[in-house]
Amino acid sequence: MNKDFNYYLITDPKYYGNNKIDFEKKLSEVLSKKKVTIACFRDKTSDNYEELAEIFVKICKKFNIKKILLNENLNLAIQLKCGIHLTSKQFHKIKDAKKFKLFTIISCHTKDDITLAIKEGSNAITYSPIFQTPNKGEPKGIEELDEISKNYNINIIALGGIINETQVLKLKRLKLYGFASIRYFI
Repeated sequence: MNKDFNYYLITDPKYYGNNKIDFEKKLSEVLSKKKVTIACFRDKTSDNYEELAEIFVKICKKFNIKKILLNENLNLAIQLKCGIHLTSKQFHKIKDAKKFKLFTIISCHTKDDITLAIKEGSNAITYSPIFQTPNKGEPKGIEELDEISKNYNINIIALGGIINETQVLKLKRLKLYGFASIRYFI
């Protein structure tokens, strides 16, 4: 088993809401009940994104989360002095993130994506979807993830459809940096 395996929480307004008080309460509740070593604020719909991002960073620091990230919004990540999780359409922003010494993760879906992430200097990648996930296409599966983890020299985080401890135990047997999920932590 991989002892340095990371548990990466990703938020979604569907589960956390966008009311400041409710968001803070739900996030605190999740962080107090589940093991989390990396956390990412991801919200593509709320009008108060910046306000919620500030609350997210504050709460994650309170719970001593090792790596705190924002999804997609590089300028705000720089401003809040946290890491960034870039989308698969943002490879051109890796070097900018690294100029500011931000811990950088980028979403990858192909071997070409992984090669580019390595070339551009990303700290880690998410590779997805691993398991069946609504609206995310055909799952890659454990076998392909295992092959990827053995053949690429970058921190790899499994993502997609990870909702229970049985799946997490399968992933811990591989050479991975960790797993990321929204629903596992709810």
